[in-house]
Amino acid sequence: MSTPQNGNLSVMPLQEFVLDGFAGGPQSQALLFALFLALYVVAVLGNLTMVVVITLDARLHSPMYFFLKNLSFVDLCYSSVIAPKALANFLSSSKLITFGGCATQLFFFSLLATTEAFLLAVMAYDRFVAICSPLCYPITMRPSVCACLVLGSYCGGCLNSILQTSFTFSLPFCSSNHIDHFFCDVPPMIQIACADTMINELLLFGICGLIIVGTTLVVLTSYGYITVTILRMRSGGGRHKLFSTCGSHMTAVSLFYGTVFVMYAQPGAVASMEQGKVVSVFYTLVIPMLNPLIYSLRNKDVQEALWRLGQRHTAT
Repeated sequence: MSTPQNGNLSVMPLQEFVLDGFAGGPQSQALLFALFLALYVVAVLGNLTMVVVITLDARLHSPMYFFLKNLSFVDLCYSSVIAPKALANFLSSSKLITFGGCATQLFFFSLLATTEAFLLAVMAYDRFVAICSPLCYPITMRPSVCACLVLGSYCGGCLNSILQTSFTFSLPFCSSNHIDHFFCDVPPMIQIACADTMINELLLFGICGLIIVGTTLVVLTSYGYITVTILRMRSGGGRHKLFSTCGSHMTAVSLFYGTVFVMYAQPGAVASMEQGKVVSVFYTLVIPMLNPLIYSLRNKDVQEALWRLGQRHTAT
């Protein structure tokens, strides 16, 4: 990138961007560094623990835990795409990221975020079949079907990622190389393009809106049937246990879909970057940290599996 005599940026292709991140002096940046580091460490430890425990314990080799293992893997990768670069930038004065690095970050972020949306819908469907049609569950959710559902989630994420990344980085970025965000994402990238971005905004709003609304409908429908089934149960203890489990699951799902909807699936979301940065922290770091706690680590079967692995390690 070169700068002409009048001080404006030239129309030559940009080779690097600056991630402006959050405003504030050294103290604010240090506090944000500590916050991001804490969230990231807990997210990595929690999700890595779930992947290892479910893989090693044969008693957890069921469809539900197969989906949970994939969710933990996605969350582990998902937060790792964003957090390390953000942490480095909190301690850096330049905050640079190369053109290729930015495109790579956007591709994997979009891939993993979309995959998570599909996985949450798949997990809701799995619980619907398990609770509402328990006799059909072993056949409906046989291993080949589970593998296809997970593979389909990744394929859907990959397709959306390819579209968003290719359309975004086909834009000319000649007005500025400063991205008003702490990672490379479509809305702030659109803001610095020096061309008509109507198609990009329609693509973002249309595809992301379709994915979010579609998967949300699957989740709401599944948990709606689950709620009706639970209310018909005669056992008060079983009803309370299922309500408690489904309630915590719905909390996690609502937090994810709610924050993603605010950022991507409403007209005009592109223009509110200050709000977008705060919202982004939730779905890039807070939710990956909470998911293992909500879905797995409070689960009695997982706690027993952790105890067995601990006993096995002690014995050796």
